[in-house]
Amino acid sequence: MSEISDMIQRLCPDGVEYRKIKDIAEVGTGSSDRKDAIDNGSYPFYVRSKEVLRKNSFEFDEEAIIIPGEGGIGDIFHYVKGKYALHQRAYRIHFTTSIVTKYAYYYFSNSFKAFIFQKAVNATVTSIRKPMIEDFEIPVPPLEVQRKIVEILDNFSELTAELTAELEARKKQYEYYRDNLLNFNRGGQVGDAYFNDICSYTRGVTYNKSKEVLTGNDGWKVLRANNISLSTNTLNFDDIKIIDWGVKVNEHQSLKKGDIIICAGSGSKEHVGKVAYINDDMDGFTFGGFMAVIRVKQNAISKYVFQVLKSSLFKDYLAYAIDSSTINNLSSSVMNGFSFPLPSLAEQNRIVSILEEFDTLANDLTSGLPAEIKARQQQYEYYRDQLLTFKRAN
Repeated sequence: MSEISDMIQRLCPDGVEYRKIKDIAEVGTGSSDRKDAIDNGSYPFYVRSKEVLRKNSFEFDEEAIIIPGEGGIGDIFHYVKGKYALHQRAYRIHFTTSIVTKYAYYYFSNSFKAFIFQKAVNATVTSIRKPMIEDFEIPVPPLEVQRKIVEILDNFSELTAELTAELEARKKQYEYYRDNLLNFNRGGQVGDAYFNDICSYTRGVTYNKSKEVLTGNDGWKVLRANNISLSTNTLNFDDIKIIDWGVKVNEHQSLKKGDIIICAGSGSKEHVGKVAYINDDMDGFTFGGFMAVIRVKQNAISKYVFQVLKSSLFKDYLAYAIDSSTINNLSSSVMNGFSFPLPSLAEQNRIVSILEEFDTLANDLTSGLPAEIKARQQQYEYYRDQLLTFKRAN
């Protein structure tokens, strides 16, 4: 930081010039559609999400920043250098003057979202247009300063990426051991059980928007698909909907400790079948109609069933069961067709104990790699804010 401060004091003591994007860059969209994507295509294909698809033809060969025109506004940015294809509702920003594109990428990531929402004057921002991007201002310090900022922030990003890769490796190791522990000699001493013989399956409450409580917390708190974290199979409590106490919630739709909650319907196959375990009493919580609760009736431990539902055994079954349907929907008939090994209660307890130890290593947010990644990310964001804040020249 002191090195950057010395450089700025030496090279631009009177402040840094801010320039509008329209004066220093080309802004435009692509011509591709998502249906044009193919697996293992030759070139990256940027769409309106964090996911980068592939395509066998390209539209641009350049260094640029990519942002979506709809969805993930202010949250999704891609830096690209080379040949790529672009969605017709995603924007490319290609600089035509002395700007280090990676520096501009970091500045957009840090400041563009606040600019867009300020321009919207508290309105809901569902899409952005070219003039909005062109009006965005970016500080333009000397190239020497830009390159040094990129070097520092790249180092932070690379360290976080290394830690994240190590965490992913641990998760894969955990999944490997889980699948092996659950891979009994089928037809041998351990028999299979069908889901409906062991568990009950209840879909969530249906309600209309008129029943939503707009202010306060007095009402049923409703869990939905987005409240199951896809990467960790744990609950989050972001954007909880609250509905009137008068909405009918039966005994099976009121969440209890030991329940397994599952996403039973969604526009995306990625969400369907995702599960979370209810570790604590959740008085006042229920779940929406695209969700379901699973409760063990007999001969099994709830946490064992939870581990089975996270395993490749269930994932492989869903891939077949859902692909054979035109609707991403886990009906009771789909669930009841699922069978899985059911060892003795003592063996179930042993398996759960082993897997929970691995689970803690991989996912515990209070220790180990996840906590270190979080700390590094906070450190990165602090230095990014400091490095990208400049005194404006008159």
